[in-house]
Amino acid sequence: MAYLDSASGEHLHPAARAALTAAYERGWADPSRLYSDGRRARALLDQSRAVVATAIGARPDEVSFTASGTQANVLGVLGVVRGRTRARPGTSHVVVSAVEHSSVLGTASWVSEVGGSVTTVPVDRTGRASEVDVEAAIRPGETALVCVQSANHEVGTRQPLARVTATCAEAGVALLVDAAQSIGRAEPVPAGWSVLTASAHKWGGPPGVGVLAVRPDAGWRAPLPGDERERGRVSGFENVPAIVAAATALEAVLADAEREDARLRALVDTIRTEVPRRVPDVEVVGHPDERLPHVVTFSCLYVDGEALVTALDREGFAINSGSSCTASTLEPSHVLVAMGVLTHGNARVSLPRGIDAAEVDRFLEVLPRVVAGLRADAGVADL
Repeated sequence: MAYLDSASGEHLHPAARAALTAAYERGWADPSRLYSDGRRARALLDQSRAVVATAIGARPDEVSFTASGTQANVLGVLGVVRGRTRARPGTSHVVVSAVEHSSVLGTASWVSEVGGSVTTVPVDRTGRASEVDVEAAIRPGETALVCVQSANHEVGTRQPLARVTATCAEAGVALLVDAAQSIGRAEPVPAGWSVLTASAHKWGGPPGVGVLAVRPDAGWRAPLPGDERERGRVSGFENVPAIVAAATALEAVLADAEREDARLRALVDTIRTEVPRRVPDVEVVGHPDERLPHVVTFSCLYVDGEALVTALDREGFAINSGSSCTASTLEPSHVLVAMGVLTHGNARVSLPRGIDAAEVDRFLEVLPRVVAGLRADAGVADL
């Protein structure tokens, strides 16, 4: 099986696997305890926190570990709204881009249901929000938080964060950056954020480790009852072995990120060029230049997204689709809808680190036959 869905999660990095095994032997104890095993676990936790903090341009005391990137997003949004509302009643307005992760959009929606309000900023056909629209959405004296991701999880488009951060700083509004897709890449770490979130399994760490980084001036207050762990930001027993493995993986991938990202970008450029050349009626979506190096998304007319994923799976390729309409929702991807692009027959190919170029060549050979077969089954011939 050729795994082409790294945006959903990378394979566990070999260095992380070794660190995880070792940490289960040395870091199993409660890091809040004063006996030797507890102190050893605390030292491992502190070392891992320092590694992650350095990677994202934060201080160790600003970094907390959560159970997932989703949990980090939920706590990040709710914490800023709670803190700023307490400091200044009525400051409960949240601005989000239309292509944020569902955890951000869902939490913002919940805020609006309990007395706050939300403004959604549109994006263009490449998936980019405009800093002009962000500025226009901010309400002086009311807006607590702006949420703009570093890069989109479905189409790879980068957001204009340098300009958005300046806008938020001038308005005195906190900025939450969901950096799950960009941390671990040779991408510039966003500057000027108030809250930053990430997820370890996106960079080759184990699932179940998220990152919540909070600047002192974010105005953040814990939105849920907590305990003494993770500076009161996240309650519950820290999974020290998994955190150690996550930090180890991050160090490992960053050491080779520039070379590997350049290699993946060249492979993605080939896919972006060859898919529309070989397959009729295809739209490649996302920004052609301002994009992550490993993600390419395209939509095939007259093809069902779920059918395409299943057919390619039978051929030995694991991809994802943003156009799957399930029986429970019957709704296409909110990202593709917001962009105003073709939502039918969507395929997201995200190349994992270390993938052989021969696998990409094989994918390009198989894809036209698979699409043609699905169209024939649907009674539609290639035009």
